[in-house]
This record gives sequence, structure tokens and C-alpha cells, in this order.
Amino acid sequence: MIFRIVKLTFQKEYIPNFLEIFEESKQRIRTSKGCNFVELYQDQTNECVFFTYSCWDDVYDLDQYRNSSFFKEVWGRTKILFSDKPEAWSVNKLQSLH
Repeated sequence: MIFRIVKLTFQKEYIPNFLEIFEESKQRIRTSKGCNFVELYQDQTNECVFFTYSCWDDVYDLDQYRNSSFFKEVWGRTKILFSDKPEAWSVNKLQSLH
């Protein structure tokens, strides 16, 4: 499994636009081949900063999604709302305590 963390910083006035895009897209992202879950977080101290957190079966499935026309369309609508460059990490889980 691979976990994908993406930090997105928006212009304040575009936060509602982003939330609408995410709402419209989240089910399709979640049902993409190999996607186990998708979560959205908002920073507690800076309301303009969001993180998406998703889990994929493997790098191949994540790359297939990232190269899809659906992703390109959603990313095109989203990136024009940024106030800062997005950051992304693909990570492996080493430990988990519940």
C-alpha cells in the first residue's frame, strides 16, 4: 500500500470553489481502481491550507489515476485556485497504533 499526502494552499476567496470541486469529485476518486480511501483535512491555524490523504494498493494504481483524463480535468479546475505551490508526498506506512 502507498499513502499519498497533498498539501494545497488556496486563496481565501476560492475555498468554497475548492470544496465544491472536492464534493463533486470525491466519490469518483474513491472508486478509482486501487483507491482504498480518500480524506480531506483543513489546517487548524490557517483556513487556507488543506491536505488530501489517500491510500492506494500500489504505485501503479496511483499513477494510473494521476494520468487519467478525470484527474487532469479536476486538477486543472483546482490549480487555478492556489495561492501557493502544492506539495505532495507518497509514503509507506511503517507503524500504526490504534
